[in-house]
Amino acid sequence: MTRIKVFQIGLYVFIFGGVVYELFQIFGFESISAGIAAQSILILIIFLWTVSYLFRVFTGNMTFMEQRKRYRKAYEELTEEKIKKKFEAMSPEEKTALIQEVEKESKETN
Repeated sequence: MTRIKVFQIGLYVFIFGGVVYELFQIFGFESISAGIAAQSILILIIFLWTVSYLFRVFTGNMTFMEQRKRYRKAYEELTEEKIKKKFEAMSPEEKTALIQEVEKESKETN
């Protein structure tokens, strides 16, 4: 989220609070009661937003995480496809040498 979006959301919440305050006064609340009611609604909205945010964090269902998963999956598929093409383009001798080298390295690491 960009800074300008954060400022816009803050401005919208500020305006919403003022509108709700005025609506409460129109419906007959006194100034202090209207202020308390408007603040209560804003606090409830912020609390619900925080709970939904924490839920998305703990479930891993955040926008960035989803984008990263899609990118990683596409990258792995592309890489795997390129490796397969290169392997298929190799001569049988090169394939055998590569397989022997991989087996040798795997034995060394174990």
